[in-house]
Amino acid sequence: MTKRHLMGAAAALLATATVLTACAPGGSSSSSSSAKSPSGVSTDVAGDDVTLKVLDFWQNEEGKWMDAVVAGFEKQHPNIKIERTTQDWGQVMNTLNLRLADPNGPDIALVNNGWQSMGTLAKGGRILNLDAYASAYGWKDEIPSTILRQEQFTSDGKQMGSGSVYAVPAARSSLIGLYYNKAALDKLGIAVPKTLADLEKACAAVKAAGQIPIAYGSQDKGSSTAILFGLQDLYSSAKDIGDFVYSSGSVPITSTGITQAATALKKWSDAGWLTPNHQGIPFADSMNNFLAGKGVFQFNYTGSLGFSAAQKQTYGYVQLPQANGDQVVGTGSTVGNLAISAKSKHPDAAAAFLDYMASKATAQASVDHGYLPLLHNDVKQSAPDPELATEIAAQQKLTDSNGFVPYFDWSTPTMLDTLGGQVQLLLAGKSTPDQLAAAGQKDYDAFQAQRAKG
Repeated sequence: MTKRHLMGAAAALLATATVLTACAPGGSSSSSSSAKSPSGVSTDVAGDDVTLKVLDFWQNEEGKWMDAVVAGFEKQHPNIKIERTTQDWGQVMNTLNLRLADPNGPDIALVNNGWQSMGTLAKGGRILNLDAYASAYGWKDEIPSTILRQEQFTSDGKQMGSGSVYAVPAARSSLIGLYYNKAALDKLGIAVPKTLADLEKACAAVKAAGQIPIAYGSQDKGSSTAILFGLQDLYSSAKDIGDFVYSSGSVPITSTGITQAATALKKWSDAGWLTPNHQGIPFADSMNNFLAGKGVFQFNYTGSLGFSAAQKQTYGYVQLPQANGDQVVGTGSTVGNLAISAKSKHPDAAAAFLDYMASKATAQASVDHGYLPLLHNDVKQSAPDPELATEIAAQQKLTDSNGFVPYFDWSTPTMLDTLGGQVQLLLAGKSTPDQLAAAGQKDYDAFQAQRAKG
């Protein structure tokens, strides 16, 4: 499971422990405790030397990508120096509130989506309302609304997915979709699926040939949901899924495609299309099995599978259209949301860095380092990587349809655990699709009641 998905799941852990001229701030009104959107912002950051302190969790290979992004920004803005502090995800999240309260803390930090991180930080005035910068840099015009919605909260921290902009997405993404082993498909004379019906026909043929259609491991609750969420996107609209996750209106869980997804998953299990004895297989082992040829398909998060150079020539990725039509809806988000500390002495310079993090240059750096870009699909691959090319093409379909939906487990701090447990019960024959949906609705209703109490 990718770190990006852990950003969604981490909310549960925390709960339990194009430049335009600058203009006045917009968006929703701020509460007395909230950091207001700065007026009189400027996109002209040339002049005095400035050092910006950035707190992030990108290390190792990801760290090389971030180093390249920083170098590009500093070349464009020679008077601004970026000073990174890098720690693992848990350290960053567990100390973020205190660090942002420190006048000597970071100017810029990665924040988590969701109620317990971005919402709490917005309500507590720890991070800046970025509406003025969003207007100055044109972010609301350049960023797809289904992605920008992931960066929005009302200033009282009570409503996710609307209100003011509190963070900016990095131009790198993570999606949930279908991976396939093209070499295995070619050997069996099966075409790469283009629809759900194609996939089911292919799975039946793979099974008939004595092979495993879908590599899977359900021992881990959280990871076991990848296939459920991937299927869910084929049965509901981006609006209904988004409105449920963001608690907008009164969309019931039965309108989010979850029941149909669970029904399909149970049918696949009964047909023997999943790895035998998957109940005892950790999801990490299922990924290794898939890469070893033990399974022709796998629903997974982009960036999770460590393809070798040779495997990049023979594996691919597809974002299937919806079951009843050609609309493409898929779970997808940035790998990181960057916010500006309310205590930063250099908010204009910090906003320039956020704008660069969402730029085509950063997307190009993503591709150059073998990662899936976001916001800019017209980047060029400098080296042959057919597998990454299929991911970019699939994401383009999502962008064209504005079909990005948030991770479904963002809906409550405990939804990932609830649905993960229900998937395990469903596949063991101890629950039904309707019961799975009912458990999710119960979890959701309990959280909404808790929110209402304040």
